Amino acid sequence: MAEDLFKLNIDGKDIEVPKSYTLMQACEEAGAEIPRFCYHERLSVAGNCRMCLVQWKGAPKPIASCAQTVGEMRMNPDGTPPNVVTTGDYVEKARNGVMEFLLINHPLDCPICDQGGECDLQDQAMAYGRSGSRYSLNKRAVENKNMGPLVKTIMTRCIQCTRCVRFAAEVAGVEELGMISRGEDAEITTYLEESLKSELSGNVIDLCPVGALTSKPYAYNARPWELRKTESIDVMDAMGAAIRVDAKGDAVMRIMPVLNEEVNEEWISDKSRFIWDGLARQRLDRPYIRENGKLRPASWKEALSHTAGLLEGPADKVGFLAGDLVEVEQVKAAHDLAKSLGVKSADCRPAGSTYGANGVREQYLLNPTLMGAEEADAVLLIGTNPRQEAAVWNARLRKAWLWNDLQVGLVGDPVDLTYDYTHLGDGPAALDGLLKQKNDFVKAFKAAKRPMVVVGEHALASEHGQDILNAAHQIALDAGAIKEDWAGFGVLHHAAGRVGALDVKFVPEEGGADTETMLSGGLDTLVLLGADEHDLSRLGDTKVVYVGHHGDAGAARADVILPCAAYTELDATFVNTEGRVQMTQKAVQPKGEAREGWAIFRALSDVVGKTLRYDSADELREILREDNEVFAGLGFAPGAAGHAALLEAPAKPQALDKARPFGAAVSDFYMTNPIARASKTMAECSLMKRGLETPVAAE
Repeated sequence: MAEDLFKLNIDGKDIEVPKSYTLMQACEEAGAEIPRFCYHERLSVAGNCRMCLVQWKGAPKPIASCAQTVGEMRMNPDGTPPNVVTTGDYVEKARNGVMEFLLINHPLDCPICDQGGECDLQDQAMAYGRSGSRYSLNKRAVENKNMGPLVKTIMTRCIQCTRCVRFAAEVAGVEELGMISRGEDAEITTYLEESLKSELSGNVIDLCPVGALTSKPYAYNARPWELRKTESIDVMDAMGAAIRVDAKGDAVMRIMPVLNEEVNEEWISDKSRFIWDGLARQRLDRPYIRENGKLRPASWKEALSHTAGLLEGPADKVGFLAGDLVEVEQVKAAHDLAKSLGVKSADCRPAGSTYGANGVREQYLLNPTLMGAEEADAVLLIGTNPRQEAAVWNARLRKAWLWNDLQVGLVGDPVDLTYDYTHLGDGPAALDGLLKQKNDFVKAFKAAKRPMVVVGEHALASEHGQDILNAAHQIALDAGAIKEDWAGFGVLHHAAGRVGALDVKFVPEEGGADTETMLSGGLDTLVLLGADEHDLSRLGDTKVVYVGHHGDAGAARADVILPCAAYTELDATFVNTEGRVQMTQKAVQPKGEAREGWAIFRALSDVVGKTLRYDSADELREILREDNEVFAGLGFAPGAAGHAALLEAPAKPQALDKARPFGAAVSDFYMTNPIARASKTMAECSLMKRGLETPVAAE
């Protein structure tokens, strides 16, 4: 609307911008480049570095453009729009002065600093720095802080931009960082000298514009110009965050976030960021066969032949079980092989789960989408802890709570989610008559224009799982959460491979066994596709074929090991919890003799005499698109489109009062998959977390 716009003249150019814009945003709208250190688009304005100074003609001094709202600027005396200048001697002199002050105490660490080559201060000193220093006194020194095993600190380099402080307080929701003292004695520190406890703490490394906060595991490993940079997708949870994998030679050296407003904005969790050292440890790099109780190396020909022998038995005595990190191509090839052998027992769900068997996609997706949390008025979380299961999405929920007054209700374990919520009960029994409760959340939920009901995947992994899903669905219908333009009901998964496997229909056919039945023994042969999260102790005499990339629980129980590539070593399809089809990109070569998962099953199909109908990954993906149109588009979340199935009333839930309370889906955030369990960094984080939870003598 015209009345909400404000006219400005910037560097001789007349522009109109919304009154809510800062002067910095207006200048950038006009094409000017404004340097900054403290300002960040996703954090509150601090206005304390003063690097963004511009000239407002008529003002007595330069203006900090990040802290000046254009709607509060006055017109010129003659009524013309205010004139702003972003270049010239006046502005240059002001910025040069600011840069000189910033460098007074900054150490000359550039040759040994890990930030070298990616340092904002270094870059802007080239543009605004003096050729020499006029400061002759001793520089100050600041003691380094212990922020745990992830963030390395050299606080003498700090320029007090406070980005890390604002991130911890506003985004991560853990006020563990702050500034103490004043003037030359001012310094950023952690309270009580404790390590950062947030699952998002590694993001302060990206935020820091100098080398004060850098990656401890990556320290002194490489310079940025030595690295091959490959954009890919994260698989540590079911969000599918956009990442960049930086590799040197055949090793992954670090993982960084990539901007994706619809999924992860520009954040990633600590597990996603620091998992990379686990990609090189405990790897399965050649086939193995168990003889006399011990695994011995074997050739691919021998291993495939041995596996074919194990699959020759009756089809009803063979099962296929997909794990949490398995890619769509591997699941598709395994499923096609299973069907060609007449095997009906194939499952990708946690033990006890029954959801997804009817093939109705809207009943196992997060239909309101990850970004939809910012449009919602009220969110009901059922049996889920998003802080542990989808840490970056939890930060989005916190943002909506902080800025949009989002009301949150929780049925499940009362945990710290970093934002306020109303606890409505511990288990499924609370769902019966939930909307009849008399509290502020239920009132807000029923009155909301866009309410959301989110069920955790773990809540559905029980004998009452379908009843819980039906009860949550009915609550969504009763509260008006499902409409023509809004589908406020969905499931939050925590396994990257789950939705893709469900889309391929990797569930038992009629007469086939599900996960719980297969794990209970009774099969002759069980093929595990990276399935390490299950209890394999009940298998008895079942022969196990393990297709995976790490020596974890599945490999320890296996009779045959067929090594496959990890997610950084292949181009593969994954589908995130909101139904968004995404692709990883190969950053390094597979380890040793490991092969892509789909290729292993294609080769195995030859040996068993049931050759699959594709010879390349591209041919396989073409068949995927023919079989299921959801694979035809990349990067698209279906959202509220086509949710007619959700408008139908579900079956009435039974015996919710007899169902057990919702437990925690994730017992240890840092140890949820075989790559994490192989990571030395994740092990240190896990130990630190457990140590912090142990009372000390002073308590």
